[in-house]
Amino acid sequence: MTSDSTARPRRVVLDTNVLVAAAFSPGGAAARLVALARAGALLVVWSDATRRESERIVRRIPPIRGTTVLDLFTAAGAFAYPVHPEDFAVVVDPDDRAFAALACAADATLVTGDDHLLRARAALPCVVMTARALLEELDG
Repeated sequence: MTSDSTARPRRVVLDTNVLVAAAFSPGGAAARLVALARAGALLVVWSDATRRESERIVRRIPPIRGTTVLDLFTAAGAFAYPVHPEDFAVVVDPDDRAFAALACAADATLVTGDDHLLRARAALPCVVMTARALLEELDG
């Protein structure tokens, strides 16, 4: 990453599975991305739909229910423009379409470990990658 302090942080949409992985594996790639977001090197972009989905899942898993991963949904990352998940039928799982639609509309990188999203990435008009791949790119 650049050392230029005026550089804008990279915009990312973190799929719920990345937040869950970060909470369960504090030394893993997902947790490192969360740390970078907290340090301001990444901007987590979110919509009401993606935030609701992430909160719903994290709160349903007892061991991570009280974790602080949900603090990543800051005002700076709020995306208040229309997104159109219905346009992303190439993504098999309807719940994943909101994340793909948001990343593409917000010109952000979608970070996921979800096979449905990773298999569809060639057909999507935005960057989709795993947490590990993004870390490797950032370490470049």
